[in-house]
Amino acid sequence: MTYSIGIDYGTGSGRVFLVQTENGKIISQYIKPYTHGTIDEELNGQKLPHGFSLQNANDYLEVLEEGIPHVLKESKVNPNEIVGLGIDFTSSTVIFVDKDMNPIHNKSGFEDNPHAYVKLWKHHGAEAEADLLYNTAIKQKKRWLGNYGYNVSSEWMIPKIMEVMNKAPEVLEATYAIMDAGDWIVNKLTSQNIRSNCGLGFKSFWEEENGFHYDLFDKINQTLSDVVRNKLEAPIVNIGNTAGRLSDEMANKLGLTANTQVSPFIIDAHSSLLGIGSEREGQMTMVMGTSTCHLMLSKEQKKVPGISGSVKGAIIPELFAYEAGQSAVGDLFEYAVNQAPKSYIDEADERGISIHQLLEEKTTNKLPGSSGLIALDWHNGNRSVLSDSSLRGSLFGLTLHTKHEDIYRAYLEATAFGTKMIMQQYEDWGMHVEDVFACGGIPKRNKLLMDIYANVLNKKVTVIDSEYAPAIGAAILGAVAGGAYKTVKDAAQAMKEPVLYEIEPDPSKVERYALLFNSYKELHDIHGYKKARIMKSVASLVE
Repeated sequence: MTYSIGIDYGTGSGRVFLVQTENGKIISQYIKPYTHGTIDEELNGQKLPHGFSLQNANDYLEVLEEGIPHVLKESKVNPNEIVGLGIDFTSSTVIFVDKDMNPIHNKSGFEDNPHAYVKLWKHHGAEAEADLLYNTAIKQKKRWLGNYGYNVSSEWMIPKIMEVMNKAPEVLEATYAIMDAGDWIVNKLTSQNIRSNCGLGFKSFWEEENGFHYDLFDKINQTLSDVVRNKLEAPIVNIGNTAGRLSDEMANKLGLTANTQVSPFIIDAHSSLLGIGSEREGQMTMVMGTSTCHLMLSKEQKKVPGISGSVKGAIIPELFAYEAGQSAVGDLFEYAVNQAPKSYIDEADERGISIHQLLEEKTTNKLPGSSGLIALDWHNGNRSVLSDSSLRGSLFGLTLHTKHEDIYRAYLEATAFGTKMIMQQYEDWGMHVEDVFACGGIPKRNKLLMDIYANVLNKKVTVIDSEYAPAIGAAILGAVAGGAYKTVKDAAQAMKEPVLYEIEPDPSKVERYALLFNSYKELHDIHGYKKARIMKSVASLVE
């Protein structure tokens, strides 16, 4: 029997899973919330600007150094039987390091500098830089921009680098290398300076055939090209290959052997496709958590407006992977729960259930549209298909009789409508959606939400029995890197997570939701395209 380890770095915590390579059975797991959490309000007593979202890289090492020894001790598995280790990570979560691969925020004099810290994927401090990149690329009529959905997001790598260039040149001067945090973990494990094709392809204006788009960077600033060339470029390892073996130092520290192979890092949502066995065309996978990623695979590369990118071999070696997404899903539901009136909190406490459960129970039997409410789910901007992180959420149809569960349900429905906008965009560009998969803790816990999705999309939704599909996907790549399987497809089919339940659409609900969706789309187009200035002018007053 052989084993592999999958390490999943999410937004709020890291997870270490030890699994059997034969069948994907989970032998042991360790979950650790990040010690410093997400740093978005203040840093060491200093108030941070609006839109900042930072993390402390030391937290990521704690996950490794505590988690791997824990699963080894609990399972009593012989380290010689662990053939590989895989990493998935949020992206683009950007880290700046010195020559010894140590984070700049650990260096003396940089402890209070926010730009020395990890810029989390949802850091929106680089809006101006993203706009400059977009406007420059559009003027040059670069056809390759279509591979990124004719879109530049402040969540991507290059705008975040430009932000540091413009606002903290002292950090850049102290920096030897810049990379996705997932690459940093792989480099710490192997004592190398390499990059994954997955992270670079989706978030850094890099393509396998052409490399980095220096033609764009040169138009911005010659220094930008120099920074990318000197601090970001490195040897690239493709998904499905091995990045190398564990260094002797890390093997000793973690209790593994130096023969353990390490996979290049994969973006966390993309890893989920492997974890659930979605590895062919016609399948749309919703990876649902704080945000949602909507992923599809295709033999062809098409320039689909509003997506976040398309990269060959980023998940399955021979197929193009497409990513789109919504920036607020689990966060939005949590927001609604946190606004619950005290009477609801008291009722939930008396009954020993969560506010989520109470709100779901109160609205489950209501007909679609019966509250008269409709929401725009842009509380953290819109990633797809509008690609505008400056947009804001809205709630329409409020009356003095509106109940809190109606607001909660309107937010659930809004995320389903946003998903339908994405699904239609894929289909409008020739990628027919046959199957819809949902994975993550939210679909497992909230059956009402999945019923709404099935009826809004008018598709059967298959919910996977795992909150940790990304970790299983990472373990699958670890198994391939370690030689347990010859191909990623073979490993995914053998090790994938099982189905929990399926929901078929109800024709009567489908009809009602079709009417609601038309209203959502009209509001979407008005406030996203025609009169987006209304939201933006108000947002400009935010401090």
